[in-house]
Amino acid sequence: MARSGLADAARVARWADSALGPGRGSATADGKATLSDATADHAARELGLAVAKVRADWDTARLAGLVEVHGGTARPGWRLRAWNRDDSAVLRGWVALFDAWSLAHPEPAGQEPAAVAEVVSAMPQVLSFLQLSAGPVPVAQLLDLLEQRVTELRTERCEVPYGPRLEPGTPGAEPDPVPATDTPLAPLLDWALHALASVGALTCGDGHATLTPLGSWAVWVKLEQICVAAQSPAGNIEQSAEDMLRGCAQLRPNAARAEYRAWLAARPVGSAVTELLGAARGEDALLRGLAFEALRVVGAPAEPDVRGVLDEPTLRPYALLWLAEHDGIDPEDAHEVLTRPEATWLWVDTAAAVADHGEAPLLVRHLESAVQATVPALLDEVRAVGHPRTVQVLVALAAAHPDPALAKAVRRAAFQVHTGGS
Repeated sequence: MARSGLADAARVARWADSALGPGRGSATADGKATLSDATADHAARELGLAVAKVRADWDTARLAGLVEVHGGTARPGWRLRAWNRDDSAVLRGWVALFDAWSLAHPEPAGQEPAAVAEVVSAMPQVLSFLQLSAGPVPVAQLLDLLEQRVTELRTERCEVPYGPRLEPGTPGAEPDPVPATDTPLAPLLDWALHALASVGALTCGDGHATLTPLGSWAVWVKLEQICVAAQSPAGNIEQSAEDMLRGCAQLRPNAARAEYRAWLAARPVGSAVTELLGAARGEDALLRGLAFEALRVVGAPAEPDVRGVLDEPTLRPYALLWLAEHDGIDPEDAHEVLTRPEATWLWVDTAAAVADHGEAPLLVRHLESAVQATVPALLDEVRAVGHPRTVQVLVALAAAHPDPALAKAVRRAAFQVHTGGS
């Protein structure tokens, strides 16, 4: 069902992949990702479609992540690249469209924005009721439920003023708030139901609404995510990415992954990935490694953002390993995608994490993971890569190593890095 529902959008996305891009054509003229008139006409002629149909399919493709627009250039999203080989990519694309139902079918003109926002916020409860009902539900019953939920939302955000309240008409008195309580919700419910129908989540007819099998599955997945988030073992759901990663630092791998899943389930994927990469850019090397472990839990949706940091020296080795594993390379062999300097830089960064958060024997054992065959070769290349923590790492290694001669050589290397000598 997801494939058939997105087939037209995939067709336009494939056309954009072949017809647009550097040196070929521009997708937009206004920088807002909407097709320019010339491009829409071009696509309509080549695909044999009406211009309006092309525009609608283009918007669906963008919302489903089948096509991405960067400035005036369109490029295929990861879901389009995986379309023929990965059913989960197709499902993820449809869920993204499902999440964006209020954008896929704009609200009627002249509606109060606050009331529209309230209805959008209340619709998850309406959808949950439809899912539990497992069959047609009268629209009148859904309207009662929507009105109750909107009333709850208004009550929840009601603010009680502190201090004495001036009588109305008194100089300095604030006017009474005017909530949008008189906005009829029936037209907005009708809009919401038809918008959800337009993305394939439900059907409407004869005064009833019914979830499609795909819509029922999507609502079930959302409910499951909420349950997973509520069962966070270490209680880090509401923390920032940095604090969550610190909280996971002492957990065993399986427990940490469970915590990552719970934290991710409570957030939109895009903002979660952005926050994890922000944490990875910090000075704490341990958080850098943990952030990319959490991104492994995210999986394919993180691919564009991970590719986007390949030009950042601090993140590049981690991103290359992530992408190699994502492409199916065995984790034990993934290090082969790194150049020698990149592998050395990663060795220093990992050693910094061990020095800051681990025990001395761990730092000594970390020597065994270096790609260099000898310690002198390692020290030469470590000095060359210019990692900002090189001196601290070498000093810590010299203090931890039981071999006096080797410790002396490491201290000498640290001194040379510190003074800029050779």
